[in-house]
Amino acid sequence: MNVSSAEYARDLGRALVGAVLFALPLFMTMEMWWLGFTADRMRLAALLIVTLPMLVALSYFAGFERAFGIVDHVLDAFAAIAIAAVAGAIVLLLLGVFSPGQPLDEIVGKIAAVTFPAGIGALLADKQLGREQHVEDKDRRLQRSYFARLFLMTIGALFVALNVAPTEEMILIAFQLSPWQSLALALVSLAALHALLFWTELPGNGDWRGEAGFFSVLIRFTCAGYALCALASLFLLWTFGRTDHVSLAELTEFVVVLSFPAVLGAGLAHRVVVEQRD
Repeated sequence: MNVSSAEYARDLGRALVGAVLFALPLFMTMEMWWLGFTADRMRLAALLIVTLPMLVALSYFAGFERAFGIVDHVLDAFAAIAIAAVAGAIVLLLLGVFSPGQPLDEIVGKIAAVTFPAGIGALLADKQLGREQHVEDKDRRLQRSYFARLFLMTIGALFVALNVAPTEEMILIAFQLSPWQSLALALVSLAALHALLFWTELPGNGDWRGEAGFFSVLIRFTCAGYALCALASLFLLWTFGRTDHVSLAELTEFVVVLSFPAVLGAGLAHRVVVEQRD
């Protein structure tokens, strides 16, 4: 790693700030605190297990320091997780979420619940708060991989949906919807995602509308992206215990409601990770 200790320290400082900024809404959400002691420990562990490979892949596109191989990207991801845990512990302590006498597993659970969004913030911090070098390299990585685009859409969907998934309001909205309203919401979500993907010039790819027509983008990216948003929503609902003891119809409504914010994250993920360059 060809970075000085001072540069790496600045990168870590930016990563800490980014972790706090990206995850602050969740740090201050009561439902996330409850998850620390109500969520099934195996499901929280599953979230953390999924977090690591996602952060490794995200490091390839937007790590907070220059990495040259898989080992560097793995170290980048572990550093992001460590910074996310530290940021979560500090902020939750300052907010009085931890109290004397709390069991250690409850404290660890609360920190674990916010590690994923904070880890994303840590990795994206340098992109949003600091240096812009090596953007061209990341542009080329995005340009040559269809699956890279889908991966970033999934990350964006998970991050935004995670801000809504633990809340009771999401469940209330789902129960308020009729089947026709759920269908309308799903169609609006699909249309919103397609608009974000088709009418927004993707970074690193020039004007991709010249490469693919309206229906090609609809099939290859919009439909695939919405399916990924639905799967990401289903995974988060399962992690937080929202899938337990509900009917298939209710679960479908939960997924439709949670996919609505998820498509916004999916559609804008490329814009956040790699900015447009002339």
